[in-house]
Amino acid sequence: MSISTTSATSTDLDESEELADTPAANGGRKLVIVESPKKAQMISGYLGSQYDVEASFGHVRDLPSKRNPLPEKLKSLPHARLGVDTDNDFTPIYTVGPDKKAQVAKLKNLLKQADTLYLATDEDREGEAIAWHLIELLKPKVPVHRMVFHEITPQAIREAIENTRELNYDMVEAQETRRILDRLYGYEVSPVLWRKVGQGLSAGRVQSVATRIVVERERLRMKFKAADYWSVSGVFGTGLKPEDPSEPTSFKATLQSVDDVRVAIGRDFNPDTGLARTDVLHLDEAGARGLIARLDGADFKIARVDEKPYRRRPAAPFMTSTLQQEAGRKLRWTSQQTMRTAQRLYENGFITYMRTDSTTLSDTALSAARTQARELYGDAYVPTEPRRYQRKVKNAQEAHEAIRPAGDEFRTPGQVARSMSSDEFRLYELIWMRTIASQMADAVGQTVSIRLTGTSSSGETAEFGASGTTITFPGFLRAYVEGRDDEQAGGDDEERRMPRVERGQQVSGESFDAKGHTTTPPSRYTEPTLVQALEELGIGRPATYAAIIQTIQDRGYVWKRGSALVPSFTAFAVVGLMEKHFTRLIDYQFTAEVEEDLDRIAEGARSRVDWLTRFYFGGDGGNTAGIGAIGGLKKLVADNLGEIDARGINSIPVGEDVVVRVGRYGPYLQKGGPDSEQRASLPDNLAPDELTPEKIEELLSAPSGDRELGTDPESGFPVVAKSGRYGPYVSTVPPEDSKTPARTASLFKSMSLEEITIDDALRLLQLPRSVGADAEGNEILALNGRYGPYIKKGTDTRSIESEEQLLTLTLEEALAILAQPKQRGRAAAKPPLKELGEDPASGKKMIVKDGRFGPYVTDGEYNASLRKDDSVEELTDERAAELLADRRARGPAKKAKKTTKKAAAKKTTAKKTAAKKTTAKKTTAAKKTAAKKTTAKTATVKKTTAKTATVKKAAAKKTAAKKTAPSD
Repeated sequence: MSISTTSATSTDLDESEELADTPAANGGRKLVIVESPKKAQMISGYLGSQYDVEASFGHVRDLPSKRNPLPEKLKSLPHARLGVDTDNDFTPIYTVGPDKKAQVAKLKNLLKQADTLYLATDEDREGEAIAWHLIELLKPKVPVHRMVFHEITPQAIREAIENTRELNYDMVEAQETRRILDRLYGYEVSPVLWRKVGQGLSAGRVQSVATRIVVERERLRMKFKAADYWSVSGVFGTGLKPEDPSEPTSFKATLQSVDDVRVAIGRDFNPDTGLARTDVLHLDEAGARGLIARLDGADFKIARVDEKPYRRRPAAPFMTSTLQQEAGRKLRWTSQQTMRTAQRLYENGFITYMRTDSTTLSDTALSAARTQARELYGDAYVPTEPRRYQRKVKNAQEAHEAIRPAGDEFRTPGQVARSMSSDEFRLYELIWMRTIASQMADAVGQTVSIRLTGTSSSGETAEFGASGTTITFPGFLRAYVEGRDDEQAGGDDEERRMPRVERGQQVSGESFDAKGHTTTPPSRYTEPTLVQALEELGIGRPATYAAIIQTIQDRGYVWKRGSALVPSFTAFAVVGLMEKHFTRLIDYQFTAEVEEDLDRIAEGARSRVDWLTRFYFGGDGGNTAGIGAIGGLKKLVADNLGEIDARGINSIPVGEDVVVRVGRYGPYLQKGGPDSEQRASLPDNLAPDELTPEKIEELLSAPSGDRELGTDPESGFPVVAKSGRYGPYVSTVPPEDSKTPARTASLFKSMSLEEITIDDALRLLQLPRSVGADAEGNEILALNGRYGPYIKKGTDTRSIESEEQLLTLTLEEALAILAQPKQRGRAAAKPPLKELGEDPASGKKMIVKDGRFGPYVTDGEYNASLRKDDSVEELTDERAAELLADRRARGPAKKAKKTTKKAAAKKTTAKKTAAKKTTAKKTTAAKKTAAKKTTAKTATVKKTTAKTATVKKAAAKKTAAKKTAPSD
């Protein structure tokens, strides 16, 4: 089945030579292109020798960016900034990045030797788009087949080769629409943040909404008012001896009401005021202990016994979001680590495709899971009919199964343990257990709920309640128990047996206990719960969740404290700006509707150009997520830019007449009006909800550390000691009209602002200090640098032992240090900061060292920097292992290639020599022609063939050729 190579609308800036019209005689070679080298390696082993399997390394081209810049001749185009011609059907300009050109050339050369091309990229929108881009770049003149599979096994690959399909251009349209949409959103809104909040920030269709979700939770925590309340519990005995020795004779019950007035629990308190509801009994400590005293010796009887059958079904097999959530709960992994590990399992043929929101299992998988469950647990644990899990969800990923072990017969974790790393084994085991359990029988049992009453010595009627579950048949619980976000809460799978009692039966109060409680604010989001929230809102796609969470951390909007996601005050400012001036863009329903519209484009039910036109320029477009009705994105940005009060946006109220201002050098407190000097810096690791009135007063009342030390005799300017963003320092203070710049110097680590003197400051201000000159007259300087103190002679540098040496080092000592060979690094000779236990993954001892970028933990093979909220003193073995696991999942660090002028010259010379030898050997006319073609190809690559007229002409031509989508 051949693929039509009619391209979607785009401007292609590939500068490589096109293939010849007819392929060379090649003996029937076939080229298969996938995304990754590992995937290529696995598939190559399953195909015959006539197949060449090569990787594209992901997307081969994309919209222009800093890494993939436009050619100089096109930078003057009106749409060069966006990379999308919004006036010409939103035609994108695609460029091949510098890091992809060599691979594209390799693919073209391989295609010349092939008579058939198979495009075997993933079967989702991104994979479909990669396949289309490959067709556009390679311009194949041979039959092209779209090859799809969901697992990398010999049988799956054979079936994919035998059952190819055509390229799905609707899916390509949807992916291109999403890419253009995100470019328009980001490139139009982000500059607003740069001008009004700070450089380096970004806005995004999904990342901004994800940030808003985290900020809104923190706002609730900031408003929250804690309340204290007490509870009463008692242990009650039946006084009977049961026939079954394992049956309990006593049980614990909690006070439910007094005189028919329900006792207050945590949810009965207003989180904004801390006040309890008026229709409940709020017990304090005195009230709880007084009631216990009055209940001493009271008679109790069973008022009610409710027995209900208990049945619990197993959870569905994993999809992307639930896999990330469960790996976060059970393995303490980030979403990024989960997806990286799952990617390796997929590429190595251990699991099916891991980007899906389908919970469906194929008939083959159902049979494999049921067979293995029967072999491991017996016939009683497998229901008579297979379990089928189908869910109708928004934004469903196309044509995938759930995530499960690969193959027609599942391999147990024990069978594959030696073939994978520790992390891969742990994730595979999780997937295997969940898949097997999904086809096992229900857990069944009985739930018993008991109510008992007694009368206190003062005549009060107290009602206690207790409940428990007895599991009579564990079913799937033998294989797998789903994790919980709230570890303190009991689960249905936890048994609690109750004694057999009857209504009216007398029981005795053996003991009573009073316990104090404090209400807690809503929990912060973790990566698993944020993924769950995004999924429930219909925002984003399974493949994007990990990247979204990483992006909001990289932008400084969110940082992690343990596993909790804490928003920064920069995030508060950005979200506040978006909510006030771009309300619709950050609306949850808007973002979900965009995903629905992209789905309709993928189904061929909407027009890409019409939708983008309404989104960007406005118009009556049905819902178009509602933004068309307000004039479109372009008008929205233009109308709001002049109205945004930067100072107001960057001021977050946190108390009476107190705000946090997001400044150029970080957030700070300010009390009073805009001109007030009552300010205080905020610690980097202070969470917004920790800015209580007491903390605010503490920060504002603390001495600033700024004090005048004396006068600089050289300039006559005052010298002050200050605390800055990068630590304490001293500085001269020239008058405002002075053209002489201030001199500054950081304090040594051994110095403090409180104790530094004017003499110390003047010596610091001498740095960098000239130590003297060597025999040839080369000056030697003593400097304090980013990585510590050092001396420098020309380009030759050496580290020195301490900062104090900067002020005392003599010329002779400097010459002696320079005469010594360079050491590998200062950190290598330093003793470790802390020694920990063994890493569970590598089995090696973990130690904490002080590196040039700060403290880090290492097992001798991998190094992982400590995060913002980690401290050396409080670092545990578990946290160290987590940091190493995250670093290990990212793979080894890539070493930068060193390119020197000398090496380049040698390479050029070598090429010229080779060219001369080649020319000398070419004697036939055919060889001369080949040389001319090679020269022409090189010249073609160097030229920019796409000019403004060419771009418009090509775009118009491709627009006319494009398949017409149905209109609304």
